[in-house]
Amino acid sequence: MEKNNGYIIFTGNANPALATDICKYLGQPPGNAKVKRFSDGEVQIEIDDNVRAKDVFVVQSTSFPVNENLVELLLLIDAFKRSSPRRITVVIPYFGYARQDKKVAPRVPISAKLVANLLTTAGANRVITMDLHAGQIQGFFDIPVDNLFAAPVLIEHMRKAFGGDLVIVSPDAGGVERARAFAKRLNAGLAIVDKRRTAPNQAKAMAVIGNVQDKKVVILDDMVDTAGTMTEAANSLMKHGAKEVHACCTHAVLSGPAIDRINNSSIKSLVVTDTIAMTESKKKCDKIVTLSIARLFGEAIIRSHNGDSVTSLFI
Repeated sequence: MEKNNGYIIFTGNANPALATDICKYLGQPPGNAKVKRFSDGEVQIEIDDNVRAKDVFVVQSTSFPVNENLVELLLLIDAFKRSSPRRITVVIPYFGYARQDKKVAPRVPISAKLVANLLTTAGANRVITMDLHAGQIQGFFDIPVDNLFAAPVLIEHMRKAFGGDLVIVSPDAGGVERARAFAKRLNAGLAIVDKRRTAPNQAKAMAVIGNVQDKKVVILDDMVDTAGTMTEAANSLMKHGAKEVHACCTHAVLSGPAIDRINNSSIKSLVVTDTIAMTESKKKCDKIVTLSIARLFGEAIIRSHNGDSVTSLFI
């Protein structure tokens, strides 16, 4: 029978602050691993702790720079696989390439499936992630996947910060199910922004379905990338009589012109989690409020290690 010699948490360079917070929550010192670069950019991995027969958890978001962080993760997994651990669990707070989960045109890859294959082939035995852009990505893996939700953290903040008489808004048709679930738990109203292009590369026609007149509204999405859809929706909601507009998402990708768009929009605050590390430019945006999801991941890690149920973390 294989002996259980405890667990140990490692991290790459994508989001060491989150990994540190998870370790603090668990009262567990982080593992020692060197993730360096050769002069030509090749990633060099060196594990300084003995992981033989241990339960290894690797915390690494595949956020910007996406390919760098993904290769780091794959090489970390391979290094551990060759060090005889009991099990390797990859903790991916933000799963990059998740938006490419199907063929949207001829001769395009299903990139999310390829990344799932890479992680499995590298040696991962289990995946813990959060708010996958498409829930069916779990089926791309032939290993167990726990897809956690940031909803408990976000809803708790929304109750305290925004009070009652809220309207939860989905910025597009694809997010209606998520918005409905939040609205139900907050006893709030529900609205949808219907976005249609009048012609290629021309302005969108924005129709608001639902009553937002004189209401405090919260635009809800799983991620904000360039912030184009969210800021357009916010401006449209203000035109339809909303009293004030806030936004809320799990993954703050915030690439390209996102910060400028948010600063120049009618959005009063943008609530995000720390699944993606906050860069200096993001920190300079006074509208951004960052919530920690370290407790959720810490609980998932310890319950996974002990063989306990993680069902209550999905509620």
